[in-house]
Amino acid sequence: RRCARCRGTGRAAKSACPACHGSGSVVETESLTVRIPAGVDTGARIRVPGKGRTESGDLYLSITVEPHPYFSRDGDDIAADVPVSVPEAYLGAEIEVPTVHGPVRARIPAGTVSGQRFRLKGRGIENPRTGTTGDHYYRVRVVTPTVQSDEGRRLVEALRPLYARDLRADLPRGL
Repeated sequence: RRCARCRGTGRAAKSACPACHGSGSVVETESLTVRIPAGVDTGARIRVPGKGRTESGDLYLSITVEPHPYFSRDGDDIAADVPVSVPEAYLGAEIEVPTVHGPVRARIPAGTVSGQRFRLKGRGIENPRTGTTGDHYYRVRVVTPTVQSDEGRRLVEALRPLYARDLRADLPRGL
């Protein structure tokens, strides 16, 4: 801020101003509470009027949004992985999908494969500028049981004939 003692001249009488040491400005520390609008993304700037280097200047804050451990963001859309069991993927099921707005019941169709992607329209981030809302995309991850048993082996062996062809037949054999 401009030095109030010398009014920004840097001089007091014939010597340097003792408050600003001749610079004409003084450093002040001030705590501010700033409202960050919902939906702001990394790179956005927020203007705080009258809080810049001069009395008439503005302070500009550059926003960096920290990544979430579960959800990822692509513009106004949200993405996440949802684990499902083999029976849920094979037979179809209604599952609970976590979203940034709270859990939502969603239908998984029979025959869903691992990596398949689904959309929940309008369950993403509301854009503060346009007022439109993004979508929530979730990718299904089929999880096999970790417990090994004779009954489990028998059931898995019963699945083997259901595969019509070799799953790796189209993979390259080399360079």
